[in-house]
Amino acid sequence: MARIIGINIPDEKTIDIGLTYIYGIGPSVSKKVLAECNIDLKKKVKDLTQDEIGKLKQVIEKNFRVEGELRRDVMMNIKRLKDIGSWRGSRHAKGLPVRGQTSRINSRTVRGNRRNTVGSGRKAPPSPK
Repeated sequence: MARIIGINIPDEKTIDIGLTYIYGIGPSVSKKVLAECNIDLKKKVKDLTQDEIGKLKQVIEKNFRVEGELRRDVMMNIKRLKDIGSWRGSRHAKGLPVRGQTSRINSRTVRGNRRNTVGSGRKAPPSPK
């Protein structure tokens, strides 16, 4: 496994897909990085040389915020929203959808897969023996 910016990238993946395992690098950024390093998009990770891996590390560290630094920035932005008492900050704090989605019925992804339904109030009849 190649290790770039502290992330192990699987050997059997192509390098354009493998770079997306790094937080902050998606498909389009991956293609830009590979174009700048002159590396073929369809090359497997296991076929990369140490020089190519070094080039990738340099380009990513120089041009992009990734992993810990990016996560810290996102967390600081959310904390700032909570501190100033904004609507978005309060929604983050409560664990509810932030961007205006309906929360009465369809917010399972943010709230978790809670299925709170109310039954009829009657107990189930005893099972026959």
